[in-house]
Amino acid sequence: MKPGPNRLAVTGIGNAMLDIITQDSREVFRDLGLTKAAMELIGEHQLQAFFDAMGPTIQMSGGSVANSIAGVAALGGTCGYIGKVADDDFGKRFTHDLRSMGVEVDLAIATAEEGATGRCHVFISDDAQRTMATYLGASNQLRVEDIRDDLIARSEITYIEGYLFDLPPAKQAVRKVVNFAHEHDSMVALSLSDMFCVERHRRDFLELVTSDVDVLLANETEIKALFQVASLGKAFELIEELGVLAVVTRGPHGADVATVSGVVSVPAKEVETVVDQNGAGDMFAAGFLYGLALGADPVEAASLGSLCAGEVITHLGARPEGDLELLAIEAGLL
Repeated sequence: MKPGPNRLAVTGIGNAMLDIITQDSREVFRDLGLTKAAMELIGEHQLQAFFDAMGPTIQMSGGSVANSIAGVAALGGTCGYIGKVADDDFGKRFTHDLRSMGVEVDLAIATAEEGATGRCHVFISDDAQRTMATYLGASNQLRVEDIRDDLIARSEITYIEGYLFDLPPAKQAVRKVVNFAHEHDSMVALSLSDMFCVERHRRDFLELVTSDVDVLLANETEIKALFQVASLGKAFELIEELGVLAVVTRGPHGADVATVSGVVSVPAKEVETVVDQNGAGDMFAAGFLYGLALGADPVEAASLGSLCAGEVITHLGARPEGDLELLAIEAGLL
């Protein structure tokens, strides 16, 4: 059942980034000192060198949670987005992209000292792996005073991006978001974002998951890094003790959902050719969270997530190109 009038299925809060994507058959990312399939942070002074090293690019608004919110919109869901951009061309493009999809946006505008609009340089190698060099810029300057409760107050689920923890102001803003969500009976969902992100902020994440998070989204390496365990089975034992709803994505092996009756595996959607894994986790989150917001059980919601992830990996870019809502209806998931 869809949320009522003026209600939002999901509001996301995250790093508002512009994605700059290139097919990197020569693996130029290695010359730039990047680690394959990982995300590394770069400074404003490095932007030109990284851009110049790229071949032809596709540019589109991005950021992990923003991609998920775009996915919810593509499924026909009402949704909102909170973030921060600069008053520059990239910031205007980011805002336009989301609004054109029907997303309600509440974007703070950065001062000159807070940097340019964030951007992520995405290098797609021939094995469909993505290697990223990210300039956070304005996106990670989200401050407590930038957070208003309008969208959160109307949302079934408030979805928070782990990457936000990379600068102290944003960390404090997350606390305000969580408090607003609790006040307005909005479920709090957290994405662990990246294994290196988990290593940087493990203590903060554990505290949040233990006390404030209702829904946890992670991949296999992230969840094992969070709990510092060698096996997924052990991680699920610890999740069960915490009592949170958790889903762990495992790429071509699908996703495992921790339910009250144990762990249930949901298969990945089979596709003919994987072109770009960029956005698979984000689109899985879109389907999973939207399913939960509609009242689906977690396994059904994970099946919708799998369908969304299967669509996005068949083309370049982290946003859906096909009609996700129609695909989900035809699959009996909406």
